[in-house]
Amino acid sequence: MRPEEMALVRPVIEDFAAEMFGGFARRDQRGKGELYLRGLLLEGKRKSMQPMAERLGVDHQQLQQFVTTSTWDHTEVRRRLAVWAAEFIDPDALAIDDTGFPKDGTSSPGVARMYCGALGKRGNCQIGVSVHAVTDWASAAVDWRLFLPESWDERKAAEEHAAAQIARKRARCAIPDDQRHREKWRLALDMIDETLGWGLSRRLVVADAAYGDATAFRQGLTDRGLTYALAVSASTSVHPADTAPVPPAWSGTGRPPTKTTYPDKPVTAKTLVTAAGRAAGRFVLWRHGSRTSAGNPAAAMRSRFVALRVHPANRNIPRAADGSLPECWLLAEWPTGQPEPTDYWLSTLPADIRLRGLVKVAKIRWRIEHDYRELKDGLGMDHFEGRSWLGWHRHVTLASVAQAICTQLRRTPKAPAQD
Repeated sequence: MRPEEMALVRPVIEDFAAEMFGGFARRDQRGKGELYLRGLLLEGKRKSMQPMAERLGVDHQQLQQFVTTSTWDHTEVRRRLAVWAAEFIDPDALAIDDTGFPKDGTSSPGVARMYCGALGKRGNCQIGVSVHAVTDWASAAVDWRLFLPESWDERKAAEEHAAAQIARKRARCAIPDDQRHREKWRLALDMIDETLGWGLSRRLVVADAAYGDATAFRQGLTDRGLTYALAVSASTSVHPADTAPVPPAWSGTGRPPTKTTYPDKPVTAKTLVTAAGRAAGRFVLWRHGSRTSAGNPAAAMRSRFVALRVHPANRNIPRAADGSLPECWLLAEWPTGQPEPTDYWLSTLPADIRLRGLVKVAKIRWRIEHDYRELKDGLGMDHFEGRSWLGWHRHVTLASVAQAICTQLRRTPKAPAQD
């Protein structure tokens, strides 16, 4: 926002900062936190320390010291942000995703050659995994983890020399010893556990196929008593809902076998849906977007969906006493003009849910793309130039707070009257 706009809404920013930073021990820390937020919110192409400091008219070392060495707890700020989101947004779901932060060098924590969505290819980048409280009208990134590839964990190194090199670069970035390589889906479960520990209500979980294809992730959600609507690949193995395990044939000699199995091999999600055919689908309008056209003046988002009851098949899925696998929804989108379905989801939502409700929650993770776009393009989340583990986590936390201020201003744009 421009300086004159900042002057109008500064009371809102100050009140929000007081709520988020109320746990800081010192007044100067609270002041620096509010200053950093204003730096992120002011217009400007770069939101790294020096450009922000120039726009704010302060020494950039004030901002750098606040983010890199000051003694404040970013986890407590995230907890307060999550509590705000639970009340203000009242989310329908928690959405999981990850985003890439392209980097030129190799010294920043977690940097490696990985697929980076921001680049559209493999490249030098960091990967941040995030949890978002989402509805169709608003969302907030409430928790973050920086993914550490195996190349940043000396315990994964095959040779002692390589392990020593990794240990040195971890020390330069001040990465805590308990932070090790963990799969992204495990980081997501860690954050879900953290938000539950903050006292937030249990919510439906949504994520793309990078998470939905991980059987252990789906099972982890079930073990925590959480329902989900997760995108999966077309090759996901399932049994139709009307099949049941049967005892294996007994030859009449020896001890009769007791382990029941499904009579037929599982099929892929694609095979099952295409066998059901287009006729099994129904058209659903799940929301109205913003891109109107002559043929769609209301920007209606509408497509054909097929929903089938299935038993996901995997040796790692716990079975009931009778050998049966849990039943859930298989949802597939089959747009007009496409020869086959384009997208698939597995969901543990109730069997009696209406199709429109199932589609709406499956599609709700579009809010994450809005969040990443706003956080990166408008609020400088990927402009952080520091090389410390703590600095990265503090910067993304402060950018998330700045985005929450934008959300509150969009909902209640008028600043309170000053005394």
